[in-house]
Amino acid sequence: MFGFGKKISEDEHVYAPVTGEVIPLDKVSDPVFAQKMMGDGYAVEPNASKIVSPVSGKVTMVQGHAIGLKRFDDLELLVHIGIDTVSLNGKPFTTTVKEGDIVDAGDDLVTVNWEQVEEAGLPKTTLVLITNTADKLESITVHYGPAVAGQQLGSAKARRD
Repeated sequence: MFGFGKKISEDEHVYAPVTGEVIPLDKVSDPVFAQKMMGDGYAVEPNASKIVSPVSGKVTMVQGHAIGLKRFDDLELLVHIGIDTVSLNGKPFTTTVKEGDIVDAGDDLVTVNWEQVEEAGLPKTTLVLITNTADKLESITVHYGPAVAGQQLGSAKARRD
């Protein structure tokens, strides 16, 4: 799955990071995400604990509650698991990747213990953000509604400078 010398797939599609209800960012409870201050993207209200990669790319950051990914076209994505979950110091998250791994869309990234997130009174909303939206994103199209982890949701096109 994370083999040495593995090439990043040139896939412009975006996929569901977790099984649940895919919603627009402006429906997210946190204004930083809802107002797209961290970039454009989409969110999922999860009903499963397995988080998978929403794109094919290279893992650039692993912080328990968040995984950074870089696609073949230099779009940089952040999978942010729950809202304000950084305060949990990684406790509910079991990560299956490390920085530098090459992943395909749908590959496992993290398993979450949602009970711990709920006990802390935090939202489970999981976000996929394109953090370099202003510099690189040309367009993003996402189909909202119920989805299964790894299901194709639409596409994100990078600007060709």
